[in-house]
Amino acid sequence: MVKFLLIGLWVCAVALGSSYGAAYWAAGAAHAKADDPYPPGLDYRRLPPVTIPMVIDGQIKGYVLAKMVFTADAATLRKLPVDPSIFVTHSVFNEIYVNGRIESGKIAKYDLSAMMSRIKAAANTYIGGDVVQEVLVDSINYIDKTDMRSAAGNNAPLKNESKPAPKAKAAH
Repeated sequence: MVKFLLIGLWVCAVALGSSYGAAYWAAGAAHAKADDPYPPGLDYRRLPPVTIPMVIDGQIKGYVLAKMVFTADAATLRKLPVDPSIFVTHSVFNEIYVNGRIESGKIAKYDLSAMMSRIKAAANTYIGGDVVQEVLVDSINYIDKTDMRSAAGNNAPLKNESKPAPKAKAAH
């Protein structure tokens, strides 16, 4: 009987000691994290893919598909009230739509460094400060309107398509 009583006291002492140790360790770990709430350095944010129509002579000739990444200071990003991705996406769309060059279905070379610096400057103007450090290209592709229709599996309507005449029923 005394043996069971000593085992019970031992279990209680170990449980109390481990609870105290866990609470002490958790309080120390939380205090260490409070010293540096934001990791130093740049944060990379991937933008959602942007589809930009290429309008020439009032007609859509194709689409530019752009995937971009931008960098910004991690601490500054967390302090902003609005996600800067919205402004960078808008700047990407505006830059490619306004300054995108396509002539006779051929895409011209872009001066990527100038284009990225204009996107960065426009996004920082919208945000109201020097938040965006750099804009990087993940991918830029051009898809011609006719290529899209052929890839769709001939589901697109054809121009000047006439319906066949209905077949006459045989008289009985």
